[in-house]
Amino acid sequence: MSGGIRVLTFDVVGTLIDSEAGILDCLRPLTDVEDAVLLDTFARAEGIQQQLTPELPFTQMLEPIYARMAAELGLPEGAPLRESIPNWPAFPDAVEGLCVLGRRFRLVALTNVDNWAMAHMAATLGEPFDDAITVEDVGVNKPDQQMFAYCLGRQSTHGYTKDDCLHVAQSQYHDIGVARLLGYRTCWVERRYGTSGTGATPAAAEITTPDYHVTSLAEVVEIFGGA
Repeated sequence: MSGGIRVLTFDVVGTLIDSEAGILDCLRPLTDVEDAVLLDTFARAEGIQQQLTPELPFTQMLEPIYARMAAELGLPEGAPLRESIPNWPAFPDAVEGLCVLGRRFRLVALTNVDNWAMAHMAATLGEPFDDAITVEDVGVNKPDQQMFAYCLGRQSTHGYTKDDCLHVAQSQYHDIGVARLLGYRTCWVERRYGTSGTGATPAAAEITTPDYHVTSLAEVVEIFGGA
């Protein structure tokens, strides 16, 4: 069923790394504000910050994002969100799933974090990637189209074209909408399926219909991981 796909490009934060768990593990000791409120406030603060500083990696946005959250919710100053990244967990299906998919496909991380965070997340995931594109490489964040153009340019040096690629991501806002607009095949991993709201991810203006719609990486493995 792979239909000529040879490269899987992955969003990392929220798709493979459970960023919501990492954020909440960092913030819960500081406040009794409900988890859903913390995540919703984070998402709105991130959306604002992306508009203000589209050139900054997500990693470096965490401090001003938290400052905005603290002002809105009365949280204490200086939560170590960035420093907590090495402890952000992989989703339970991510390490094994990437291992299986890596036997058939070139795996590429396409992420809004910086190189430091990418190194920690790759280690958490078992070092599955053949290539990794970060904001430090490109100078802008998804959903900017330049992220996808840069990634495709780098894969083309290995003989791959857009038709060889499937972009796998949980974020309609950062990934699925722009990838479909650019003509990529897409797989939406709806990690929050059955849960209201968009959690720590900014809400998209509209929901884009992907080529594949799943709720876990295990389902991606079921579709594409067979011999």
